[in-house]
Amino acid sequence: MQQETAKWLQAHPESPFSQTPASASTPADPDSAPVVEVDDFLPPDLRVPSRDEIAGMMMRYDKPLILNGEVRSCPQCGAYRDWILLSVRDEVWLRCRVGHETLEPRLNAAWYNRNSGPMDRMHPTLEDGLNHLGH
Repeated sequence: MQQETAKWLQAHPESPFSQTPASASTPADPDSAPVVEVDDFLPPDLRVPSRDEIAGMMMRYDKPLILNGEVRSCPQCGAYRDWILLSVRDEVWLRCRVGHETLEPRLNAAWYNRNSGPMDRMHPTLEDGLNHLGH
């Protein structure tokens, strides 16, 4: 999934999700990585991926988003509900139904984790996740 996300990010440099911090490194080629035997309790298909393996998380947020007593609206089209919230690198991005994406500096990964439910599905691409959530 991480490799597919990296490919998508390279193909869409205009997306705010393509902006990587200067300290980020590219994932190593899995074919060249040394094989390490680990005796794990769970088989690989039942393990939960680590946070490092997930490019980001997303959830629907259908009701108005109220921050500091103010209803948050899309700066481009004025939409104020039916959001997709994307948590990427300790930032929360808002995506309206039309597809405008904007950073919300008042929210962070801790807020996202407190307000999201359990992760029920992983998607190979951003588009697949958006389709799954009805956007």
